Amino acid sequence: MTSLIILAAGEKSAEVTNWAGRIGWLVGLALFVAFVYWLMRQGWKWRGSLQSDLPELPGMPEAPGEARLSMTGRYHGSTTAGQWLDRIVAHGLGARSRVELTLTDAGLEVVRPGANDFFVPADRLREARLDKGIAGKVLAEGGLLIVTWEHGDQLLDSGFRSDRAVEHTAWVEAVNSMIALNSTTPTEGTAR
Repeated sequence: MTSLIILAAGEKSAEVTNWAGRIGWLVGLALFVAFVYWLMRQGWKWRGSLQSDLPELPGMPEAPGEARLSMTGRYHGSTTAGQWLDRIVAHGLGARSRVELTLTDAGLEVVRPGANDFFVPADRLREARLDKGIAGKVLAEGGLLIVTWEHGDQLLDSGFRSDRAVEHTAWVEAVNSMIALNSTTPTEGTAR
């Protein structure tokens, strides 16, 4: 009998959950996450205001000509040329999206569903190359098509990834041959 009393005295009922403490921790965590998100959003806006001197993106021409190449894939963003971590966010260039690229004699059409479309005139194209990364996206060597173009007085790198990566080499060759052709074509007013 005394052993039963000792066993009964040793047993304790389970502690009741402290709901107020748990709810307080959850609310605190939610506020912290919201604060971090707000800080990231403010940083994005601040970066956009620093890049406000970037002119508006060129619109699509009325008659761009026949398509030399076209591809669908992903647009991964634009950066200052040669600085693959300096993302450009002004005019929606920082937003990742699906993309439909079309190379014509007039230039490069960039159609982005749900984001700002833009056009790079052929005389503004500077280089195309394969690379492994651009702000926020790193792939295997040669996994990204990077097109360097002039916008205003700044050189920009825009990164694209085709749904079929084997297309990248053809794009590099086509864009670079178009650039070479445009640089050797005499312009109006030059001696012939």
